[in-house]
Amino acid sequence: MCQMSVVINENREEKTIMENVTYLETTDEGISLSTLFEEPSLIKDSYVKKIDFMGGKVYLAPTLPEEGG
Repeated sequence: MCQMSVVINENREEKTIMENVTYLETTDEGISLSTLFEEPSLIKDSYVKKIDFMGGKVYLAPTLPEEGG
């Protein structure tokens, strides 16, 4: 089974959000993540920027606020 680490860059530093992620789903609110033994977590206002399959990492980035709203 393939388990991934999910990270996001904050202030030019890589911050691990969750390890051993087994399920990832994009939603209108952000990214839903879950592991085998934990409840799902929602990372709001973010999107998948890239996936490094060899490194076992999913990189998230914050969404930009909509203009004129």
